[in-house]
Amino acid sequence: MNFGKLGLIALAAASAVVGIGTAQAQSQIAIERSGNTFHQAVCARNNAPGEARCHAHVVTDSRGNPMAGKPVEAAPFVTPSGFGPADLQSAYYGGVAPGGSTKTIVIVDAYGYGNAEADLGVYRAQYGLPACTTANGCFKKLDQRGGTAYPRNNTGWAQEQALDLDMASAMCPSCKIVLIQSDSATLANLAAAVNTGAALPGVVAISNSYGGGETGSASYVSAYNHPGIAVTVSTGDSGYGAQFPATAPGAIAVGGTNLKRAANARTWAETAWTSGGSGCSAVHAKPSWQVDALCTNRMEADISAVGDPATGVAVYGPTGQGNKAGWLVFGGTSVSAPIIGGMYGAKGTGAPNASSSIYGANAASFNDVTTGTNGTCGGTYFCNAGGGYDGPTGRGTPIGTAGL
Repeated sequence: MNFGKLGLIALAAASAVVGIGTAQAQSQIAIERSGNTFHQAVCARNNAPGEARCHAHVVTDSRGNPMAGKPVEAAPFVTPSGFGPADLQSAYYGGVAPGGSTKTIVIVDAYGYGNAEADLGVYRAQYGLPACTTANGCFKKLDQRGGTAYPRNNTGWAQEQALDLDMASAMCPSCKIVLIQSDSATLANLAAAVNTGAALPGVVAISNSYGGGETGSASYVSAYNHPGIAVTVSTGDSGYGAQFPATAPGAIAVGGTNLKRAANARTWAETAWTSGGSGCSAVHAKPSWQVDALCTNRMEADISAVGDPATGVAVYGPTGQGNKAGWLVFGGTSVSAPIIGGMYGAKGTGAPNASSSIYGANAASFNDVTTGTNGTCGGTYFCNAGGGYDGPTGRGTPIGTAGL
């Protein structure tokens, strides 16, 4: 791990504050630190083989209490903390507004989130985005089989779902959104949910903000390979070290950055996030279009976007305190994956052959992230950002949709 740990919160506090599920409550959740910002993973680490964990991180105080973006009662008079849609569009669309695509973005996550539609409505209303509801045909929620037998609620994964829905909305306000909830966080169930999403009409992107070890993952590679659909996957929050499904050859692996305003022509600057994932797969073959020199297997990441909780995004969703919802600030590559997925939605077309278009695009289509590291790797690009391709940030962050 490459984050500072100030200690472990007690089991009871972890369950009450972060809202982790029953199975996860056996693990204690570390308080992590990025610069002067404290944060916690909302899904416990050390998941069993064959099981994934979500990669969302909620910003907290030094004792693990979530830092509220603003009180609900203050809306609309106070702007929520964290980057909102206008900020993210400014950073990644190169000064051009997102298109008016009405294609479909699928969000795949585990477990239930009963208030998903209502909470999404609060986020979109706050920022003046058009309503996206079941009634107007914009929003749909399905189980992993395409039905409505929704799984039991899990607060940590529900927070992940809120984050994913809000980021997809921020980058493509006119897109339709389908939230698919798998029965549990096993790779088998998540892969089934991805396949269900790929079979829906009008889908151009499927966003996946979770991951785990590569052991036993070969059986699920095909779920993340759907030509014509951009299957974006977060690279993780544990620093240098490969994770699945980010290493699936058909996926688009999305790393994380620290994003700040800057006095330059772009008005933004980025470095690699110290805990964002990267790595050379020990299991999965290198796709023909990936041309880095040292990794003979699949290398992650392909592309990146903001992920550092120290430069986090505003999200409206479960607070982990009973049934209350509120404004929170989130980070993790769980932010970056749906941002890129949302941009594919705005483009209106998916990836013709996984991430091949990213590697075939002109370098001018990306902001090259040249500084920062996420671990120790012998001084190579596997864990160090630099000019051109590198593991932590891939080809860089997008300038509009030309490179997608």
